[in-house]
Amino acid sequence: MSDIKSTLIKKLQTKDAVIGIVGLGYVGLPLMLRYNDIGFRVLGIDIDHEKVDRLNAGKSYIEHIPSDKVAKATKSGFEATSDFSRVAEADAVILCVPTPLNKYREPDMSFVLNTTDALKPFLREGQVVSLESTTYPGTTEEELLPRVQESGLVVGENLFLVYSPEREDPGNLDFETRTIPKVVGGHTPACREVGIALYEPAIDQVVPVSSTKAAEMTKLLENIHRAVNIGLVNEMKIVADRMGIDIFEVVDAAATKPFGFTPYYPGPGLGGHCIPIDPFYLTWKAREYGLHTRFIELSGEVNRGMPEYVVGKLMDGLNQHGKALKGSRVLVLGIAYKKNVDDMRESPSVEIMELIEAKGAEVRYSDPHVPVFPKMREHHFDLSSVELNAESLAGFDAVVLATDHDRFDYELIKQHARLVVDSRGIWREPADNIIKA
Repeated sequence: MSDIKSTLIKKLQTKDAVIGIVGLGYVGLPLMLRYNDIGFRVLGIDIDHEKVDRLNAGKSYIEHIPSDKVAKATKSGFEATSDFSRVAEADAVILCVPTPLNKYREPDMSFVLNTTDALKPFLREGQVVSLESTTYPGTTEEELLPRVQESGLVVGENLFLVYSPEREDPGNLDFETRTIPKVVGGHTPACREVGIALYEPAIDQVVPVSSTKAAEMTKLLENIHRAVNIGLVNEMKIVADRMGIDIFEVVDAAATKPFGFTPYYPGPGLGGHCIPIDPFYLTWKAREYGLHTRFIELSGEVNRGMPEYVVGKLMDGLNQHGKALKGSRVLVLGIAYKKNVDDMRESPSVEIMELIEAKGAEVRYSDPHVPVFPKMREHHFDLSSVELNAESLAGFDAVVLATDHDRFDYELIKQHARLVVDSRGIWREPADNIIKA
């Protein structure tokens, strides 16, 4: 074992290493708290000065992460900064930055590449660099490897490079950072060894794979599996609806089979930072190999069409009440991408709002987790959440249930809304003012 590698592994095992986390969002912040909690000194780096100031003041900006946890971390040595030169202080550098799609639905690698370019002048021997952002197979090898070696460092000898995909499920109380198994692939066997040493103190189960490419593909398979199955059940929903069958009843019944079936439920479209995006990372990369991923692309097509399907159902419902969508007042219930969180990334609710507005209706929203519509890269609404009560509900021509938060009073909604478009299967019993979507 080389001296550099063995020294770094020992520092990680004895918790003497400094952990640097670049990107302090939904992935980076829980990881910071975990490493801090088990006794590592953690340095957080983020380009957002407002975020940095909040964290250093002991305040959280993510609803399901309490401020008292952040305050405890800052008191016990955690520090956030926007100064990339301080990466030299870290023994491990974990990159947790976004990998969205551009307007052509191609991978936007600018966050990963710009971050790596900002870090590379300050990388030194005896460090491990781990990319956690979801990406296409080959990214670590093709993009990070040449960049981190530009100054003369040699990966596998005096610098170690790994890919370990993030796995997180905001709002799911059954799992936390520690209990979600961690896949780790290294550029070389020595890199993999260091990667295992990096994550073993913090995560209950580390799952080593043979390469960074295998780890990158593992993450894509996990999310494509979900995207394809959700696409299937969304298509089944449309067929079942046309046949007068309740798809939610059917999925519940099928789920009683104790083998060979996993229940997936339909909805208004895909949301979050992974499932609507990740399949396109693989379809884009597959083209380089002359392959056309028809199955994956078809599910993407079905899922992308769901917001329009919901709006079509809204138009049908208003029609039955002798109203046009144009000129109507419509309230969208829930704009986070999934229930019980404040995460707005890729939320289909926002697309539903835009479609409704584009057809000439006045659109408002209500979401107990999102009091003010946030600044988003591509979507702009100057709105605040409407408080739900008998009067406010009756003031709209229709309400569209897009995200089924537990904090909604569903009985109140059913009683006082003139028309409800239910895209989540909340109301199972037929009612005159409820339309399934």
